[in-house]
Amino acid sequence: MCCRQLMGEELSGLGIKDLQNLENQLEMSLKGVRMKKDKILTDEIKELNRKEHLIHQENLELYKKVNLIRQENTELQKKVYGTREANEGGRSSHSNYTSNNGYNIHAPIHLQLSQPQPPKTDTPAKSMKLG
Repeated sequence: MCCRQLMGEELSGLGIKDLQNLENQLEMSLKGVRMKKDKILTDEIKELNRKEHLIHQENLELYKKVNLIRQENTELQKKVYGTREANEGGRSSHSNYTSNNGYNIHAPIHLQLSQPQPPKTDTPAKSMKLG
């Protein structure tokens, strides 16, 4: 059988037996292609399930860390507020604490990373002359 016959071309000279053989060959080829495709998809699904499991485990660990940090922060806040309230005789609640500059010292602090800035010099930069 030639490639053209596998593509369904040049079939006019073939008899019934040749056509049945061609059909069987095509069915076997198609079955092999489908099996290979199924194996690839099954392997991909297994890999994705494995990755999902790892991500889920990592997520659980991160939740544990966050909860531990929250507990530590709560304990630290109790220590700080408890010490201040004892020092001030319990005159005010910890929600009313402000620093000398008027900011609430118990407000959450949001930090953000930024690119380092070049050092500032006292002398003005000289302009370059082109020409």
